[in-house]
Amino acid sequence: MYVYTDFDRQFVHARAAQFRDQLERNTAGTLSDEEFRPLRLQNGWYVQRHAPMLRVAVPYGVLSAPQLRQLAMIARDYDRAESGPHEGAGGYGHFTTRQNLQFNWIPLHKSADVMDRLAEVDMHGIQTSGNCIRNITSCAFAGVAPDEIVDPRPYAEVLRQWSTLHPEFAFLPRKFKIAISGAAEDRAAIAWHDIGLQLKKNAAGEIGFQVLVGGGMGRTPIIGQVINEFLPWQQILVYIEAIVRVYNRYGRRDNLYKARIKILVKAEGQAFFDDVNNEFQQILDRDEGGREHLIPQAELDRVAACFVVPKGVQPKPATDIFANVQAGAYKRWLERNVHAHRVSGYRCVTLSLKRTGIAPGDVTAEQMDDAAELSERFGLGELRVSHDQNLVLTWVRESDLPAVFEAAKAKGFATPNIGLLTDLIACPGGDFCALANARSIPVASAIAERFDDLDEQYDIGDIDLHISGCINSCGHHHSGHIGILGVDKDGKEWYQISLGGSDGAVLSGVPQAGRVIGPSFAADEVPDVIESVIQSYRQLRSSAAERFIDTVRRVGIEPFKAPANAVRTLTGAAL
Repeated sequence: MYVYTDFDRQFVHARAAQFRDQLERNTAGTLSDEEFRPLRLQNGWYVQRHAPMLRVAVPYGVLSAPQLRQLAMIARDYDRAESGPHEGAGGYGHFTTRQNLQFNWIPLHKSADVMDRLAEVDMHGIQTSGNCIRNITSCAFAGVAPDEIVDPRPYAEVLRQWSTLHPEFAFLPRKFKIAISGAAEDRAAIAWHDIGLQLKKNAAGEIGFQVLVGGGMGRTPIIGQVINEFLPWQQILVYIEAIVRVYNRYGRRDNLYKARIKILVKAEGQAFFDDVNNEFQQILDRDEGGREHLIPQAELDRVAACFVVPKGVQPKPATDIFANVQAGAYKRWLERNVHAHRVSGYRCVTLSLKRTGIAPGDVTAEQMDDAAELSERFGLGELRVSHDQNLVLTWVRESDLPAVFEAAKAKGFATPNIGLLTDLIACPGGDFCALANARSIPVASAIAERFDDLDEQYDIGDIDLHISGCINSCGHHHSGHIGILGVDKDGKEWYQISLGGSDGAVLSGVPQAGRVIGPSFAADEVPDVIESVIQSYRQLRSSAAERFIDTVRRVGIEPFKAPANAVRTLTGAAL
């Protein structure tokens, strides 16, 4: 993983000191709450429903064991509600769909202390909020995936450094998200981002980017469009600068709901593309071919040197990990939680954070320490945060898999449900977020309890279920094979169900938004509705091998509507 230089460390420590000064002035009354708000937001500090929330950046999802231990310490020592009906609550973090970690109970008067603790391990919350370029996300298997064309991590790190506190892009019309993938399979959902980057190689073996622009969820789900099929990698900063500059110039600032770049791209179409390409060419022309803006080979090499195969990795002949393995929990774990690796003799292992009674993505301080220990024993001290709100060990020897299973099982990380119905993703929803219309966590728990039987989950097969507590779509409900959206009706919580969404991974195929199957349902109806949808799928699938998403695409959503809406008739719920 990237190793901070002296400059990098001085930068984050100085930022922490700056924030402490701002906090002290706000506490003293010399910096108003209105003036302090954008300053705290661009350091990751929100004021949520019950307490401040801190969002910690985990750039492109890469964590070290010492960093995770420090996050555990912060959870244990600072993340506690100090008063009120939730006094004593906390002591955990929440991994998000954008590879960040959130704390929900840190008092604001302790926030500067937390910033110092993060800086001690080269971490921060810079630009995890605010109308700026947010945390760069990528594939959880970057650098180790067998289908990888180009390792995206060095490019993601260059983008992170370039975009951090960029003076021109600190106050954009709205938040701005970039995702990058370097593999044949898109595991970073790049088409759902403001800018999506796909690394490629041309016929001559040269590296470049396919650039997508204008994707996003929210009130208007839109799939990004290709604006450049193959851009030489040296020019990527120039091209992104051109895109963001045009957006900054013409993006809506008078309407929060129409401020994202996707609205501008949809409204202007080819005119937007032309403006970007003209701006791009002007930047290149102004400094004689863009030399001042191109990524120097030496700089890429410097950064890429941090992403070589770690010391201690010794390729060995691949083995059949299923040889002599009997049916049972270990075999299921091998099937679901163990993944192929580009280095012979190694595997990736997903530590499932999805257990009945636990909110998706939540992890206690003790579990963070446990995961750090597992990574040190079996994964060379490195972990990844996945888009699906789990943790991944990326350097596990095949010979260690039985021991990893036993250790993961003892720590509660071995649920063999990766890719199945209970491996659902969800935002914190109305339990914490001030923007949410409805709660996500109780609905997620109810569904997990309803489908807790692993035999049933295996019979259902691969399926993505995503839950969002409001239209902001932090739970990515639009891209779920089954999507659940919390809505407010006359002050009560209701839930829309959609089918057929996709994030673009191989399992799902072409990225697209799901379609709503009818009027909203009450919270206690949702598990019955999901069960009805699953029963319909079992009746409609052409064979036991046909996946849910393939059935929906073959027959459409109409056959699912009547059985789902019959749940309302049975319960007698009023709309």
